[in-house]
Amino acid sequence: MNNPGRRKELGLFLRARRDQALRADYGLPPVGRTRERGLRREEVAFLSGVSVTWYTWLEQGRDISPSRQVLEAISRALHLSSTGLGYVLSLGGYASAAPAGPAADTAPPHIQRLLDALDPNPSFALFPDWGVAGWNRAYAALYPNIATVPAADRNLLWLVFTDPYVRNLLPDWDTTSKRFLAEFRAETGQRLGDPDIQYQVERLKEASPEFRQGWDLYDILGFESRERLFHHPAVGVLQLEHHQVSPSDRPDLHLVVYTPAPGSDAAAQMKSLLSVAG
Repeated sequence: MNNPGRRKELGLFLRARRDQALRADYGLPPVGRTRERGLRREEVAFLSGVSVTWYTWLEQGRDISPSRQVLEAISRALHLSSTGLGYVLSLGGYASAAPAGPAADTAPPHIQRLLDALDPNPSFALFPDWGVAGWNRAYAALYPNIATVPAADRNLLWLVFTDPYVRNLLPDWDTTSKRFLAEFRAETGQRLGDPDIQYQVERLKEASPEFRQGWDLYDILGFESRERLFHHPAVGVLQLEHHQVSPSDRPDLHLVVYTPAPGSDAAAQMKSLLSVAG
């Protein structure tokens, strides 16, 4: 594990998960009278079957090479989810190589044609750093700013945390923004040393107190298809299902597709919205 950025991220992540662990889940009493969360390094080391020194070095980001078995043992000791385990393994160098960064500013023509064919379902494509690579007419109707925002700012995480229109568009912005941040971290953990990822993280820390606070929590989540709500000023609240797929020939791109939620009026609302958009 010779990447300093990954070593540092792994150490900070383990420390954050250790500090947030509920002691009662391990059959351990509170520390003092009130501290119910947080494990000692000695306790994690014991539960993992590794030495305290070795575990301490991991948290400190030392230049060591933990085995897959050690990382799995620590993940079990910290009660990490499957997503958390995958994240730890990827930082330790045991996941497949991260996809290469975007080779262009926009999606290739065949991907754009696919997005266009998905109308009237709002759809867009994301690069590995969550830069928006392309979108269709329906997505532009749902979020008109996508066509006019400067290319340098056309990043999903940046827009979620800095664009007031998006904040008003999402009635559950607080929950959704935190989930997006956790998904972004899970997807990009092994690439945090890359300049494009570092750039996005650092500028968001400066621009958004909510992002800065959320980033320091080290929450991670894997993507799950789910229902989303959008409050559009022209048609009211739309209930849409949020899906994500990757083309076999461009696994570095994620295609996000919003389809009408079952039993909702979203299909008719999108038709009305597109007729207004012209």
